[in-house]
Amino acid sequence: MGYTALYRKFRPITFSEIVGQEHITRTLRNQIVAGRVGHAYLFNGGRGTGKTSAAKILARAINCLNPQDGEPCNECEICKGAINGSLTDIVEMDAASNNSVEDIRSIREEVNFLPTKAKYRVYIIDEVHMLSTGAFNALLKTLEEPPEHVKFILATTEPQKLPATILSRCQRFDFKRISNENIIKRLNIVCEQSGIEITKEAMNIIAVLAEGAMRDALSILERCIQDGENKIDEDKIKDLVGIPKITYVHNIIDSLFKYDVDNTLKNVDIVLNEGKDINNLLWEMIKYTKDLLVYKASQKLDLYSEEEIANIEEISKNISKQDLINMVYELSELENDIKWSTQKTIIFQAGMIKLCNKEKAENKGLEERVEKIEKYLKSGKIGVVQNSAVMGANVQQARTTSAPNNFSPRATMAGGTQATQTRRANTNTAKKMETRNYSSDAKQYWPEILTDLKQNGKIVLYTNLINTQAKEINDMTVGIEFKNGMTAFGKTVLEKPENVREISKMVSMACGKPMDIKYISNDTQVNQISQEESLQQFANDSDIPFNVIE
Repeated sequence: MGYTALYRKFRPITFSEIVGQEHITRTLRNQIVAGRVGHAYLFNGGRGTGKTSAAKILARAINCLNPQDGEPCNECEICKGAINGSLTDIVEMDAASNNSVEDIRSIREEVNFLPTKAKYRVYIIDEVHMLSTGAFNALLKTLEEPPEHVKFILATTEPQKLPATILSRCQRFDFKRISNENIIKRLNIVCEQSGIEITKEAMNIIAVLAEGAMRDALSILERCIQDGENKIDEDKIKDLVGIPKITYVHNIIDSLFKYDVDNTLKNVDIVLNEGKDINNLLWEMIKYTKDLLVYKASQKLDLYSEEEIANIEEISKNISKQDLINMVYELSELENDIKWSTQKTIIFQAGMIKLCNKEKAENKGLEERVEKIEKYLKSGKIGVVQNSAVMGANVQQARTTSAPNNFSPRATMAGGTQATQTRRANTNTAKKMETRNYSSDAKQYWPEILTDLKQNGKIVLYTNLINTQAKEINDMTVGIEFKNGMTAFGKTVLEKPENVREISKMVSMACGKPMDIKYISNDTQVNQISQEESLQQFANDSDIPFNVIE
């Protein structure tokens, strides 16, 4: 007997041997036990997830002479004939090469004949999405109302390509990607039965490379034992597949984050000169950057030695989470560019140089500056800059100018209104920018705020706030008290986010600093906006710049 590939040799022959699809195998076994087997099934899922194996097991189980709890016995005449391919009542058809109308018409003629030995004639159509439109149309009626002795099992990786009329006639089962844990368990069984010595690290790498496909995992394992040595370790797999060593990947990523072009290209050349594949190198770089991000977030990593974790800890100290996220996206874009390029090496090296550009290094301090500003905002040390029409050269003057003590809050209202009018008229009139400190007493100016609402056309807001008064709750919050209570309609209007922002903006302009608002009534109350949200809201909605007072 000739050599049999591992994925064929260790193909599951019972539902219990199918890895990672318990939700499907359990349902199928229950249907068989209860005698409720459907006439048409659709098995959908990625490659190597067990679709074809499940179809073959199901075909044997419903025809088995001695079924055991929904499982085929694999010992009776029917089961043995199905396994060795001598049973003509189970027909396997590849739709990729048999996709014409004539192929389906031959099936329609065959279904009228009774099975020769088995109870049911079963048609397993693999890659069914490859059938032509005419073939699908020819299959429709037969699939909908087949003879009682006929069962259909369709398998596909792309169910979206199937007509809705086909989908509606089948019981659909979606096969999941097999987890790395389940792949490793299966690899252990295969290696023990085959006399293969393999390290835990090697199995982890195979599981990752398989990407949820058990068949791919067994194929990689088989490639590793073709040299005649049944000993597999991490280095052997990486050399065979073309994956660069983790040290080289670490050095490249480290050089990228240090914006060191020379060392980056030097390490890249070392990897490429060893014959490693560029796609595998990029894949390892993306994975390594992702692991850096995971370690920075959780301080936990699997699949790495103590020495490698120490290197990861060292490199992650001076890198922010956002930088790592950006690097993952940039490397992914480069991977996509290389996929469609005929000059992969040139594009890859150009991409490395681009990632090391000096502009990124110069902008690296942006996050720190933002954090510093946020600290000032939380402390409440801000000054509102009146008249946003002028910025430019007067910014430095605004930072150094002290606020006059006799400034009137009413002037702030007028200035804010004037600024709005100026923007609407698109004038270029420039006024001297001043930094001012204001009072938070909104009670005195609440009537004027109501008047401005009316003049600005906010009639609905004005009518619902006409019987209210303002009172200071704390340094950052103004309460709006309803004298006669809040009506149901008024509650609906005033609690709209855009109206809350509008009122808060006008109160903030009157007080000279961001202020939260709080509705006070006998039956309702609007929650306060946080100080930080209020600051951001004030800046975004009112277009009034503010200056940090150091």
